[in-house]
Amino acid sequence: MLKRLASCVREYKSSSLLTLAFITGEAVIEALIPFITADLVNRIKNGADLESIVKTGLLLVAMAVISLACGGLAGLTCAKASAGFAKNLRHDIFHKIQSFSFVNIDRFSTSSLVTRLTTDVSNVQLSYMMIIRTAVRSPLMLVFSIVMAYVMGGALASAFVVIIPVLTFGLIMIGRKALPAFRAVFKKYDRLNESIEENVQAMRVVKGFSREEYEKEKFGKEAESIRADFTKAERIVALNTPLMQICMYFNMAFVLLVGSKMAISGSGNVDVGQISAMLTYGVQILMSLMMLSSIYVMLTMSAESAKRIDEVLCETPELSDPENPLYEVADGSVDFCGVNFKYFAKAKKNALSDIELHIKSGMTVGVIGGTGSGKSSLVQLIPRLYDVTEGSVKVGGRDVREYDTDALRGAVSMVLQKNLLFSGTIKDNLRWGNENATDEEIDEALRLSQAYDFVNSFPDGSETFIEQGGTNVSGGQKQRLCIARALLKKPKILILDDSTSAVDTKTDALIRAGFKKYLPETTKIIIAQRISSVQDADMIIVMDGGKIAAAGTHETLLCDSDIYREVYEEQTKGGDSDD
Repeated sequence: MLKRLASCVREYKSSSLLTLAFITGEAVIEALIPFITADLVNRIKNGADLESIVKTGLLLVAMAVISLACGGLAGLTCAKASAGFAKNLRHDIFHKIQSFSFVNIDRFSTSSLVTRLTTDVSNVQLSYMMIIRTAVRSPLMLVFSIVMAYVMGGALASAFVVIIPVLTFGLIMIGRKALPAFRAVFKKYDRLNESIEENVQAMRVVKGFSREEYEKEKFGKEAESIRADFTKAERIVALNTPLMQICMYFNMAFVLLVGSKMAISGSGNVDVGQISAMLTYGVQILMSLMMLSSIYVMLTMSAESAKRIDEVLCETPELSDPENPLYEVADGSVDFCGVNFKYFAKAKKNALSDIELHIKSGMTVGVIGGTGSGKSSLVQLIPRLYDVTEGSVKVGGRDVREYDTDALRGAVSMVLQKNLLFSGTIKDNLRWGNENATDEEIDEALRLSQAYDFVNSFPDGSETFIEQGGTNVSGGQKQRLCIARALLKKPKILILDDSTSAVDTKTDALIRAGFKKYLPETTKIIIAQRISSVQDADMIIVMDGGKIAAAGTHETLLCDSDIYREVYEEQTKGGDSDD
């Protein structure tokens, strides 16, 4: 884990090393200043001349300026290194997520991935900043101060024999008690983010059912739970301060009491300068331990964040390209050969079973079936969003696992029922299908998808800005724009997964007529709830319980398939249920 995280430092290694160098210089100078100050105090007491005092004073000023400069430069290089490390870490996590298949994404919730990219990365960034700065400075100051304290104070330094073990033990116990609370917080952060994301996305539903108070109460409970855990952890961590104060005042009392007696009695070679130096070194030692305790707590807290980040970085994508992939899809033919499929290896039941299906290039194929019958699962195997559990899926006569994934998906356009539009202009969204599409090609795609008229009714036409998620257009308009976006890919296979459910039957018929006329060589697979959307297809597949219950033309299925005939009679007798 540490190796993977450390690899994200990359081009910021020099800034990290410079920080270490500047911090070392600062620590050495700060450890020497009390030594020289003690010597100056003793010389003044013994009647040193003014010139000697001025020289020593100027030396102390110079050392203080150099220490300040080292500290300032360390701050700059540390900020650059830690911010750069966080940037690279977010880059690596995001790029890793982009390589995930649907199987990988299913293992992480969206809210969890957002938390890992934000809160967790911020925690690890803060820890890295403390490691290259404070975690180096504090041990150096601790070692230098202890050595100088024994050099200067002799017997007076024996106080540290008691203080350091007590303080170290106390800080370790505080960290161990706080860790479980911090661990619990991050899991609750995931649930809180999930609640926020769900609420924002479903805002219309929430308001439509007047459930604002319920959502507020649910959010309040999650927020209160996080507050309680953080309060518990911070209450434990807050014990650092009284523990530190007790040790600091014990040291001061010991040095002043014992040091004064030794200075007055003239024993132990202790003078006023040594006492002042011991007080300064005592503060430095205790502050170093205090900072180390803060680092320990921060590392304890961020260890859970680092673990969660590493889970993403070490996740192995379920889908990978072969060593010598195919980059050209010959045609739009699709063959399912003895396919069985389940979403999870441990699943007891297959989502698809015994699928044997052969679609010629250029055919129009309709797919109908009830909820959970396996319609979407079937078409998701074509662009290899998932891999089959058994059997094979062939596109253009070759197993989809033989293709370069980008090349395969470039030949397959898939329009989902809940396809998303991104914030940006209509033209920006359409060019997701083809970033080099000309205005003429965009207009043609809009006409085929029956979106041209409503797009040009906007004052800005195709330059109209679309809000995130397409909230400023209707469901039917959004579906037609998504179809236009898919058409710009000029695919060999076009899959419409219930993607005309929000448009009226007339528009639906016009879209299908346009496909038939202008896309004769493209294989068109249409999943629909309405029989009218697929009855003119070359072949209609009836799905039931993850299996193909029947296949044939509209006329054939009316005679041979009870399921198809029942749906048809319901829709024709009772009217189209989607209108």
